[in-house]
Amino acid sequence: MSRGTSIRDPKTSFGGNGRGPTENWPGGWEGGGGRGGDNHPNYNERLRRYRMVVVMLMSSVVMLFVSFTTVYVVRKAGETWDPAGNTYVSHWMALTLPVRVLLLNTAILLLSSATLEVARRRAVQDVVLAPIADIPGIRVGENHALPWLWATILLGAGFLTGQVYAWRLLQQMNPTFATNTSISLFFIVTGVHAVHLLGGLFALLYAGISNLFRRPPETRRIILDVTAWYWHFMGALWIYIFGLLYFAR
Repeated sequence: MSRGTSIRDPKTSFGGNGRGPTENWPGGWEGGGGRGGDNHPNYNERLRRYRMVVVMLMSSVVMLFVSFTTVYVVRKAGETWDPAGNTYVSHWMALTLPVRVLLLNTAILLLSSATLEVARRRAVQDVVLAPIADIPGIRVGENHALPWLWATILLGAGFLTGQVYAWRLLQQMNPTFATNTSISLFFIVTGVHAVHLLGGLFALLYAGISNLFRRPPETRRIILDVTAWYWHFMGALWIYIFGLLYFAR
């Protein structure tokens, strides 16, 4: 690289076709109404579109768990008239929770959100450095986000494993397991959350495997970004579920 060339002011005539690195720069510097020379939506447009899809998905999940909350509260407060005792009787049985295991699972899920946020920020760095990676004389490391991504995947799998263990403990700690309505609602609420979190785990696995197929850093960053939004949301949702089940049992 010559002394007069600056990374902050890249040339616009590299190569034989007259297109410089600014044309497909991931920050969206290209002209033509926000589209690059290859007639594909640019990086920022793709990122905004996928973020919008995730927001819509999260909105539907919120509505689902609002419905679960309503059912849980109504069932807990519901009473039936007992003619023999001439009074209203509640059939709700208090639920004994494996609190220590659930707290440990919560800590694991929060830690996975932290590692995923680090992976997301490292993926941003990979996108920023991608245009200068091919300039002679400059060596740029790749896949800064990969170790943090795999750490998040392991922590997410650990949370789901801990949830399965908590379900088994719940059966052992509650002798009225077969007839307890609160236990049924516990399994429904936590099970649906686990299924949604499993979907996010598959998305993270796809992001990790995409590195093996040498996908562009922009694509990897988009996957990590939207999955991080979803993953943080699921972490916050779990805290809400845990609080509901603990204080309204």
